[in-house]
Amino acid sequence: MGTMKNRATVAMKQSLAVQENIVLPGDTNAHDTMFGGLLMKRIDETAAISARRHSRGAVVTASNDGVHFHRPVQRDDIVTLTSYVCCVGSSSMEIFVKIMTENASRDEPGQIAAISFLTFVALDEAGRPTEVPDVQPESREELAVFEDAMARKKIRLSKRSETNELISVLSRIGD
Repeated sequence: MGTMKNRATVAMKQSLAVQENIVLPGDTNAHDTMFGGLLMKRIDETAAISARRHSRGAVVTASNDGVHFHRPVQRDDIVTLTSYVCCVGSSSMEIFVKIMTENASRDEPGQIAAISFLTFVALDEAGRPTEVPDVQPESREELAVFEDAMARKKIRLSKRSETNELISVLSRIGD
């Protein structure tokens, strides 16, 4: 995911998306923490908005590097998901999602609960990958996230290769 010549460059903040929700009892498990699958759904939705804003068109999720939890998201927390495109390839976009929680009734300041990185691909009208603008980090957070993008890409490509090898083996087994 590097820079290409003769391509428009836009600020990362132009793809900013924010989603806020209160964690209700129906959103939680037996431990009164938010269901991981529900949080992953919201992460994908928020990231898709950022990808669409950046590409100005249709997008598909190509991968999710996972959700890296730092602290639990508890019942009655206000959970805020903030996402933006942090790095691009020719048609791919890496989206950073920061998940913050706050408990307003206890007057606690917001804390990072988790982070996630997803990759989306921009599509043209025929459903084929299409070029996206480059990104320019501006804030300290954006610069920190941008600086590690190549290391994440290397890990992602290695994981994809491992997955493809396993799929090939499983396809030959035929069980």
